[in-house]
Amino acid sequence: MTRIPRLPRNVLLFGAVSLLADISSDMVMPLLPAFLVGLGANAAFIGVVEGTAEATAALLKYVSGRWADRVRRLLPLAIAGYALAALARPFLAFARAPWQVLAIRSIDRVGKGIRTSPRDKLLAASTPRERLAEAFAFHRGMDHAGAALGPLVAAGLLIVWPEQIRRVFLLASIPGIAAVLLLLTVRESPRETASGRQDPAVAARVPPTLLAAIALFTLGNSTDALLILRAQTLGIATAQLPLLWALLHLARSLLSWPAGRVADRLGRRRTLVAGWLWYAACYAGFALARAPWHAWALFAAYGLVAALTEGAERALIADAVPPEARGRALGLYNLITGAGLLTASVVAGYVWDRFSPASALLLGAALAVAASAVLAPASRPTGRAPAV
Repeated sequence: MTRIPRLPRNVLLFGAVSLLADISSDMVMPLLPAFLVGLGANAAFIGVVEGTAEATAALLKYVSGRWADRVRRLLPLAIAGYALAALARPFLAFARAPWQVLAIRSIDRVGKGIRTSPRDKLLAASTPRERLAEAFAFHRGMDHAGAALGPLVAAGLLIVWPEQIRRVFLLASIPGIAAVLLLLTVRESPRETASGRQDPAVAARVPPTLLAAIALFTLGNSTDALLILRAQTLGIATAQLPLLWALLHLARSLLSWPAGRVADRLGRRRTLVAGWLWYAACYAGFALARAPWHAWALFAAYGLVAALTEGAERALIADAVPPEARGRALGLYNLITGAGLLTASVVAGYVWDRFSPASALLLGAALAVAASAVLAPASRPTGRAPAV
């Protein structure tokens, strides 16, 4: 039996940090759609809230990525980002209007934007090239493990304190603060510092076809909050929504690391195309669903999408540029995906309200198929290393 080599220390630590941070975040996230509806918001506004929050994060991910290629230490940026999010989130407990939720979610995502690109550059610098997809997938798997545990904690608290959603928001600060404290144990090695040189043309080294395909897919990849709303329309009770959210992230957590190892061995582009096609199938399923059990089955199946795509995308971007320029490349990737998410969430929310949930979901499926068609020719065997 072949022994699986241990992942680098920084990768393991950042995985644990993300586990705690996402327990905090996802004690809140599955409750937000119902909370916003209770404050008077509609599906379009929910799309605006999540789209704006993620677009804010995306812009700052790009800025922080450029910083990451210039500063000598990356860890302070990561600490500041995690701390800001942990401190902002509990203020949701005091929100009395939808616009206040929008403001607080945006501040939360400012923290995410500050930390993500420096952290991802640290991860890439700590990992051998041939294991990049595995490392990113492991990190995302731990992220999703936290996202699975967070709703379970929220559900338990709601059993103890029925309907006390605001109290859950307050208690979400505890694992967030614990994540910041654990982050202080991460070490930066000399090879993770900036070289002091910056190539202004580095963005052009990322394959344009890859960036175009990712952008096209993201235009159909609206916020998962709308899937929670879809589950409610299928008859899932509000008290069960945290469990449904946990199921989704449990599937993502269990599948991400194995899928990352597969991507490194069989081809990251081919793995990415497979993930996008599976996304299209799942979104078509959500559009055609008619019963509560359909929602449970589809959320479990949808978990495979993240496992196939998240590690492969980041590994392809990080491996396309020199190590000293990875911050900027990863920042550009995050900017494209975040801007696409804002557009996708607003458009999907509008189509949802103006036409039907099925129309919005089928639009996302069609764009995923189109993105696969753009990237698929580049994923055919060319004699290059299988990781590409």
